[in-house]
Amino acid sequence: MNERPFIAENRYKQAAELGKSDAQYNYGRMCELGDGVPQNHVEAARWYLLAAEQNHIQAQLALGYLYEQGLGVEQDDTLAVNWYNRAADRGDADAQYNLGVMLAFGQGIQSDYPQALNWCRKAADQGHIEAQYTLGLMYANGEGIEQDFDQAVGWYRMAAQAGNADGQYNLGVMYAFGQGVERDNSQAFKWCRMAADQGHVDAQHNLGSMYARGEGIEADPYEAIKWYRLAAEQGDLDAQYNLGSMYIKGESIPQDYAEARKWWTLAAEQGNAAAQYNLGVIYVFGYGVEKSDAEAVKWWSKAVEQGYTDAQYNLGGMYALGRGVDKDYISAYIWLSLPAEQGHEDAQRILKNLENKMTPDQINTAKADAERVCERLEKNIG
Repeated sequence: MNERPFIAENRYKQAAELGKSDAQYNYGRMCELGDGVPQNHVEAARWYLLAAEQNHIQAQLALGYLYEQGLGVEQDDTLAVNWYNRAADRGDADAQYNLGVMLAFGQGIQSDYPQALNWCRKAADQGHIEAQYTLGLMYANGEGIEQDFDQAVGWYRMAAQAGNADGQYNLGVMYAFGQGVERDNSQAFKWCRMAADQGHVDAQHNLGSMYARGEGIEADPYEAIKWYRLAAEQGDLDAQYNLGSMYIKGESIPQDYAEARKWWTLAAEQGNAAAQYNLGVIYVFGYGVEKSDAEAVKWWSKAVEQGYTDAQYNLGGMYALGRGVDKDYISAYIWLSLPAEQGHEDAQRILKNLENKMTPDQINTAKADAERVCERLEKNIG
């Protein structure tokens, strides 16, 4: 421990023990952060409580945070609300915002959107950036208040101009859809770009799409790939899918099956049905990879559970032919009947041919199983 923290520790601790609330708060802060003393949340909570009981606003806020997070004390949202409320009543913007959020979510207190709006507005009026963004969100979604895009834009703009990435992104979206402002793709691009430069994953994805389609900016496939990749590397499944699609098409960039498969696999593993279907196509035809009917069946089996019609048709065909899976007319019937019901002519034709190869008992079993599968999918997909 160097000399300066040691001196500060002694000075704050001595004053804290004499009951000075500022010193109690400052020493508690040192304990919470491990600044000049070993980090100890229990000690931090003890000193914060002593200061908070003397109406030290910062200590009340800090104690509320410890209770909300369960640091050094047993997690207790009700006590967190209590301390936030005491600090908020005395004008602390952070406490007002935190109290507003807890009221919105019914966290430690009964949900009350009008009161949540009230406290968030108090904080926002003091320049609290997160509160400004949250107000924009509440007005945009009509949460606890009548939906008002004009108000949403106003609050998003305040947060955005202060550098809040969520505010910048949402303001860009409002311009893109003409909600609360005149539709303006160049403004949508401007604000999305500002958010994307801060690493906002949704903004990066949108920026990729804007470059791909030439919305608000001249189309540039390489810039599209750049921004899709940044979002994809953060796990955005839509960006992963779009990146794979650009590489498979190879219209404005060199075609690259390996890159397409890589990004579609990542999207498919996150449940993207189109990526799952496309991977099946890649494996059945051997695009940039050794052909594998079994891999195709694996991915189509995932896509069918999400109601992906083409995957249902293909999987039914694989069962009918015994490709990548044991031949099974009942399973083939089940999966072909679903697209057939939706008017898929090839599925209807194959289904008729299949019935000629099945016994009446097999057909009845397949029809009953198909009804159960259809009911299950409707329930799961909604």
